[in-house]
Amino acid sequence: MSMSFIENLREALEYSGLEQKELAHKANISLRNIENYLRENASTPVADKAVKIAQALGVTVEYLVTGKNFSVDTFSSLAPEFKNLIQNIQKLPKNKQAVVIKNALNLVDNLL
Repeated sequence: MSMSFIENLREALEYSGLEQKELAHKANISLRNIENYLRENASTPVADKAVKIAQALGVTVEYLVTGKNFSVDTFSSLAPEFKNLIQNIQKLPKNKQAVVIKNALNLVDNLL
């Protein structure tokens, strides 16, 4: 059974660790619109807003619409500290995410 846009948005928002207000700021969409998209029987946002929301959450629009290509279940086997690390990295701006990931990979390579 596929989930709806609202369910996928809720799941991605929960996984991201962002509050609705933070998502609104990151996506440059009003908090009122975010709240409306999360209400039961809400309509799916227009494409440009769906893209902004997906980018802010680090998922694809396809995931928000269909539930495919990304799932929190993908990470269900990770230890809690890794999930926490991923969530914290996702809260960073994209340029800082890249720096953290690059440094983490370099550190791992040096320890191997």
